Amino acid sequence: MNLAKISTNGQITLPLEIRKKLKLQPGDKVLFLRNEKGEFVIRNSAILAYQESQKAFKDVRVSEEEILSDVMELRKKKSSK
Repeated sequence: MNLAKISTNGQITLPLEIRKKLKLQPGDKVLFLRNEKGEFVIRNSAILAYQESQKAFKDVRVSEEEILSDVMELRKKKSSK
């Protein structure tokens, strides 16, 4: 069991074990989500955003060559400015 104390400013320090499991680093943001049971769940916002973007693009079929070509074109545009 992990315990955290709330400061007078409403701040908490997440226990090291929790930070490691959530892969949190200083400056990261966390989300407090409520599940179907009404319990609150803490998630690493960056990882959640990444997972959601993966779901959004799961049906997009783009080859590695197309991606590389697009990246090279963007680099050319930036360097010519």
